[in-house]
Amino acid sequence: MPSPVRTLTSPRMLALHALGVAAVTVAVLLGIWQYDAWQAGRALAARDLADAPAVALDSVLGPDDPYPGDKVGQPVELTGRWLPDSTVEVLDKALDGRPGRWLVTPVAVCGAGADCASAPAILVVRGFLPDGSDAPTAPSGQVDLTGWLQPGEGEGLPDRDPTDAQLPELRIASAVQHVDTDLYGGYVITDEPVPGLEPVTPAALPKPDSFTSLRNLFYAGEWWVFAGFAVFLWWRWARDELERVAAATEEDDADEPAPTPEIASAP
Repeated sequence: MPSPVRTLTSPRMLALHALGVAAVTVAVLLGIWQYDAWQAGRALAARDLADAPAVALDSVLGPDDPYPGDKVGQPVELTGRWLPDSTVEVLDKALDGRPGRWLVTPVAVCGAGADCASAPAILVVRGFLPDGSDAPTAPSGQVDLTGWLQPGEGEGLPDRDPTDAQLPELRIASAVQHVDTDLYGGYVITDEPVPGLEPVTPAALPKPDSFTSLRNLFYAGEWWVFAGFAVFLWWRWARDELERVAAATEEDDADEPAPTPEIASAP
């Protein structure tokens, strides 16, 4: 009886193995391609949402509201007054591989000409400053600005010296100690160029709709299911070939005539 290894490495089976490897490889790669297309489509949709027209800040987030998870990266616009004395630096930031820090100045959100003395404020990231560079003077006065709304950072880094104007992360609970008014539960990254600073790109973009590029994800799943089916067929054909060879061998053995016993001659 031929060994299983010999049966599975016959020319006929080697051709089957080559076909199986090719089918599985192509199906897996096509699935990955469709999955990448799904991710790229969602990333493009997120960028489009980030470039959408800005809406009023208070229509998205109120001063006492928890941060709305579905509004990450929402473009917003606001009017208020800079609070330059409450400017802080957020350390250990990087831009294009260069270390530096963010300069953050709160804006008391109030209408033009309104009394801003008791108005709640929102933190505004004005820009990135490389290490070793001198910080420009914080702005003052009335301001109209637009930017991207972001949730407060919360990696749990301790602020070892709450008395200085430096933070390890832009955590609202830590920043409120440096501002003499209530803070909104998020911050804004300005989309307007600031002299002496480099623009900061939002880390979190708006989440696209769940159905965005969903067809590509379905196609990816179909290709991977096909890959699994190809593996099953490959295994099934190999098993059938082993059984076929074993049955043929048994049949050949059964068809062979039994040896005739020798009759001993009389003395």
